[in-house]
Amino acid sequence: MNNGDLFNENIKAIICQNIKKYRKEKGMRVMDLAEQLDVSVNHLKRIESANDRNNISLMTLYKISIILEVRIDKFFEKGNEDST
Repeated sequence: MNNGDLFNENIKAIICQNIKKYRKEKGMRVMDLAEQLDVSVNHLKRIESANDRNNISLMTLYKISIILEVRIDKFFEKGNEDST
């Protein structure tokens, strides 16, 4: 097994999809989570967008995990759900 097998290059897309998934499961609107994170709605939309070139900081992901009451490792799990 080489290092390429260990790293998922789509990890940012997986994290973004999971943030959105868990936010919706919690019944929380983008504006509500943005307010609790103390970021703009547009910034949170970029965080949830797999197409955005910027990476999410570990501290922001940690804060999201606390607000959504989801263990941080859950954001790294690849799901089979379609992104809606």
